[in-house]
Amino acid sequence: MVIAFPTPTYSVLEIGPLTLHYYALCIITGIAVAIWLGDKRFRAQAVNGQSVVSEVAITAVPVGIIGGRLYHVVSSPEAYFGTNGNPLDAIKIWEGGLGIWGAISLGLLGAYFRYRALSRKVELPSFSVFADALAPGVLVAQAIGRFGNWFNGELFGRPLDTWWALDVPSKYRPFGYAQFESFHPTFLYEALWCTMIAVVLLAFGKGLRAGQVFAAYVFAYCLGRFFIEIIRIDTANTIAGVRVNVWVSLFVGTASLLVFARGTRKIT
Repeated sequence: MVIAFPTPTYSVLEIGPLTLHYYALCIITGIAVAIWLGDKRFRAQAVNGQSVVSEVAITAVPVGIIGGRLYHVVSSPEAYFGTNGNPLDAIKIWEGGLGIWGAISLGLLGAYFRYRALSRKVELPSFSVFADALAPGVLVAQAIGRFGNWFNGELFGRPLDTWWALDVPSKYRPFGYAQFESFHPTFLYEALWCTMIAVVLLAFGKGLRAGQVFAAYVFAYCLGRFFIEIIRIDTANTIAGVRVNVWVSLFVGTASLLVFARGTRKIT
């Protein structure tokens, strides 16, 4: 069998005394793309082409990263506070572990307060317009960030024997899967899904009301994540035997669908 996606041998790039983690590079690259695309889209909506995306990002990005890490640590406490856990590992973001739910929630909250503060100084469209402008770029950032999981050899799915399977070295295989060599490349599934949603929103989002593009992004992402989460085999907390992220996808997706259906109106 030809394995299309072997797990990378190295997850860091060493340049003299400098060590760069590919996971961190993927996150940084994704953020840069999200800011660039969001800025370009927002300028088309803003008064006189004025944009505050970079200024808002100064607050939203670090708050989002903190939120993503907090969600990951809270939803996977055993890895840090369990019998063999090390609480100090909770700050090692470069080793992987950013919960998108926490990142988007706190990042959006930070962006909202920063945007409101700036709107008192200059004339700006509603925050819903701002969120819509960011949505496709955030999706692209998520797609790029998922390749960080590939470099770290993590978050793959159930065993799979086909040409697009991911070859996983034995040191990365979870307990009970040592006899299997190839698995579902869930990082790739999510990256492709996010990219597809971004393309659709860029192509057809202009006809939607303010806020609906962002709502569509959240719903579509949750829909894909629901099915991707079902085939993942990494350790995760469960409720009624179902992974927590499956429940979150279901509830957040339903809420975003209701917001979209209602047709979010502009808020001044």
